[in-house]
Amino acid sequence: MPTANSTLQTAARVLTAEADGVRALVGRLGESFIKAVDVLAACSGKVAVAGMGKSGLVCKKIAATLSSTGSPAIFLHAAEALHGDIGLLAGNDAVLAISKSGETAEIIQVLNYAKRLGLPVVAFAGNPQSTLARHADVNIDVSVAEEACPLGLAPTTSTVVAMAMGDALAMALMECKGFRIEDYASVHPAGAIGKKLLRVGDLMRRGDAIPRVVEATSMVEVIYEMSRKGIGMTTVTDEAGRLTGIISDGDLRRLLQRSPNPLALVAGDCMTRHPKTIEPEELATAALARMEELRITSLVTVDRDQSPMGVIHIHDLWRTQMF
Repeated sequence: MPTANSTLQTAARVLTAEADGVRALVGRLGESFIKAVDVLAACSGKVAVAGMGKSGLVCKKIAATLSSTGSPAIFLHAAEALHGDIGLLAGNDAVLAISKSGETAEIIQVLNYAKRLGLPVVAFAGNPQSTLARHADVNIDVSVAEEACPLGLAPTTSTVVAMAMGDALAMALMECKGFRIEDYASVHPAGAIGKKLLRVGDLMRRGDAIPRVVEATSMVEVIYEMSRKGIGMTTVTDEAGRLTGIISDGDLRRLLQRSPNPLALVAGDCMTRHPKTIEPEELATAALARMEELRITSLVTVDRDQSPMGVIHIHDLWRTQMF
């Protein structure tokens, strides 16, 4: 039985071998990588990422990363492709084929079919002299000195290296296409990522949900509007509908302290002028940070005419459970 020390030595050796394999890729970056980015950036269809076995599992992840960063992609199982799935390929697609040996029979048949269709083929081949490497339009060398497996058999270093190169390619494509955080948000509408990329405009209260009074509104009506809308504040506008101030629960408390007859006043007498506003395109996380910095609980968004178009309250942010 292995000792605790030998177990840790094995783990360390595996991690070192895999890290060395990835580090070696840096020195190979050059014209072939640039050409691969150019080929896939020019693809107006989808990228079919084809592989078999453990390479196929790597392909699934690379396809998912490409799709989520601006380069639509699918995983194409090389064996299934030869039994009908090859029909997924269309004339404006590209193929990214991954094989450690570069001689996998099914991958070579996919290569041949892609060539007949006139599709560009980018290869990740572990053998730069292999059939796949020589006949692809561009090959990126993902060879490794050794597998981290103690038997030298199980794909370990080779799969890590292919995965890392796939990430490098996807990130370079993302920058090449000018993929922005707004684009990332649009393809991640759910889950933790989607919540963190929500915009103020996605969460703000609109239309009749906006508490709204005019400067001439009596404070009795102001309190009624604040209670009815239930967010502890109201916007105040002039007769033209332009935002001129807000009244918050805090303003009401301060008003009671300084005025002997606050209900005899109107909104224009009691409002806080020049209220803080925020653009609807701002990230919801930025809205929360601003509220915390200013120690306030709501922000108003306005249109070009300075009319209130929305209000976001701190409770709207908490309800998303993004924080």
